[in-house]
Amino acid sequence: MLIDKNKIWVFIPARSGSKSIKDKNIQKINSIPLLVYSIKTALNLKKKGVVDKIVFSSDSTKYINLTKKISKSVKIDHRIKKYSTDYSTDIEVFKHFIKKIEKKNKYLPEFFLHLRPTTPIRKDATITKAIKYFKKNKKKFSSLRSITYLENSSYKTMRIVNGKLCNISKLNFDMDKLNQPRQSYEKTYVANGYVDLVKTKNILNNIFHGSAVYPYLIKEFNSDIDNHEDLERIKKYLTNNN
Repeated sequence: MLIDKNKIWVFIPARSGSKSIKDKNIQKINSIPLLVYSIKTALNLKKKGVVDKIVFSSDSTKYINLTKKISKSVKIDHRIKKYSTDYSTDIEVFKHFIKKIEKKNKYLPEFFLHLRPTTPIRKDATITKAIKYFKKNKKKFSSLRSITYLENSSYKTMRIVNGKLCNISKLNFDMDKLNQPRQSYEKTYVANGYVDLVKTKNILNNIFHGSAVYPYLIKEFNSDIDNHEDLERIKKYLTNNN
């Protein structure tokens, strides 16, 4: 494997078969298709010398043509349907692309910056800071993943077992034990898709994030879109914040 040390390629995956929102990746926010936000962020980072190349991966000719209109400098990975289903994993998509580059005996970057198109609102400075930190500490961590603090701890959530409410973390049906002030519970977080950094060599060893992940806490607005409610929430946020 030929690796360019300290090089970073942005990888933007955008498949077309979303079930939660039809054609989610091209839903318009402020008249701009969703995936365009991530592409423009990547182009800004490349212009500033923060990243070295941008890869857009999709099974959709429509999405690819839209990307080509934005910039000719974005490398297109025309993804096959096998890696574009509801059950396709991140590591499968990345590994398939990497192996295509390997077959051509071309150099690969040491890192991939994973920008999910479903998180449109990002600040270049925040991403740059994350990259600098990870490069400096790359021997300590297997990857970097951005997270958002949950106001309500996950330990207060419940599931239904045999028709009755049950604790999410262990088999306990005593709901009085969950009726405590939220401050008494351990803090929990959720991944937000803002900025994820992974190592190429790990991917080829079937490791994506790994077991030594640096938690990069984002205190800004969480714009991760999973459903219609998220989409409307972000449209409202952008309207109120110009």
